[in-house]
Amino acid sequence: MHLYGTQTIGQNGHLYIGGVDTVELAKEYGTPLFVYDLALIRNRASGFIDTFKKYGVNAQVAYASKAFSCIAIYQFAKEENLSLDVVSGGELYTAIKANFPPERIHFHGNNKSYDELLMAFDAKIGCIVVDNFYEIELLKEISESRNQSMNILFRVTPGVKASTHDFITTGQEDSKFGFDLNNGQVDEAFQQVVGHKYLKLLGLHCHIGSQIFDTDGFSLAAGKLIEKIDKWNKEYDFQCEVLNLGGGFGIRYTEEDQPLDPHIYVEEMIKTVKEETKKRNLEMPEIWIEPGRSLVGEAGTSLYTIGSQKVVPNIREYIAVDGGMSDNIRPALYDAKYDAVIANKANQPRTSTYTVAGKLCESGDKLIENIDLQQVDSGDILAIFCTGAYGYSMASNYNRIPRPAVVFVEDGQHQLAIRRESYEDLILNDMEYQLNKVNQS
Repeated sequence: MHLYGTQTIGQNGHLYIGGVDTVELAKEYGTPLFVYDLALIRNRASGFIDTFKKYGVNAQVAYASKAFSCIAIYQFAKEENLSLDVVSGGELYTAIKANFPPERIHFHGNNKSYDELLMAFDAKIGCIVVDNFYEIELLKEISESRNQSMNILFRVTPGVKASTHDFITTGQEDSKFGFDLNNGQVDEAFQQVVGHKYLKLLGLHCHIGSQIFDTDGFSLAAGKLIEKIDKWNKEYDFQCEVLNLGGGFGIRYTEEDQPLDPHIYVEEMIKTVKEETKKRNLEMPEIWIEPGRSLVGEAGTSLYTIGSQKVVPNIREYIAVDGGMSDNIRPALYDAKYDAVIANKANQPRTSTYTVAGKLCESGDKLIENIDLQQVDSGDILAIFCTGAYGYSMASNYNRIPRPAVVFVEDGQHQLAIRRESYEDLILNDMEYQLNKVNQS
């Protein structure tokens, strides 16, 4: 069994994270429960940031917060000198409430609304990553009406297809995101903003996909972006200040996954950008990247209480937990794979094979199929590893199930980051039925 970050197995046979007994966490906070290992996130963040510093390269490492968003994680990101990538008004609002430095916020999205962009201008954020021509018109209207400047990047699709799931591939030509780099779209966008009084184009951005385990795609994309920048430099004397190469750095979900250390991705990016700019006599731009999953994915562990069991003779044995696709949609959506352990029996041998089913009213609500685990009894605590990215952030109230609590752990201490939803929370926005009464009156 592979342990992540500060995970250990105690003398009592229990799984510990950050020096805290996960069985005790389950008792105190209930299950399902997300547990985040802050020391592991710190380690990953420094792996990116310190590598840029080592090579003397100006950079911003922006936490791609769609992976997991809340006030506490934004405050933690601020403490770790990360910038912030937000993709909606809700994420931006949360960042503002967390007192995150607005100059380090970058706003993404393929369909930002007028009101969302107004919020960005009001907050005086550091950069808006422009995705389409409609957005350019909105930005012109807002900036001119307010006499207010805004830094922008163009998101482009460089025609680089990463080796990943089709649903999380974004850099190829057929994508809902960005201006195409090869068909003239980004040149037309450039013409629409070059010389604008209030919109300052800093440079280009791309994101080629997620769960990427090599550096080739990043190098290829960087070369394509710098080639375009060189063209603009020669024709319009454009000086690129920022090259944003996105994120998508892979993590280890199961033993089949072989991710690279953060410094390897960064070193290859630096090498490529230096080589490509030097041979074109261009100034070295500031490099921005956007790790999300690679910061928080392996740091998150989901705890569940095991309830019912069902044996289908000669086929499989099911164990059911008190959560499921309502707190982790990825297995149903992406066929995502996970590893797990019985947290209160972590030192015992894995002698039985189970399929872990959720409690949602869907046949496809299976978190893990055919995993070898310790012999299970009802009431045991199941710990599923590497659920820190896109677990809570994609959670829902399907079947009217309240969303779980989230706890941070470090150095033997634990802190509630998001409280568990109550049944009262579920009906907070519900309204009484009135139509029939109106008609009768």
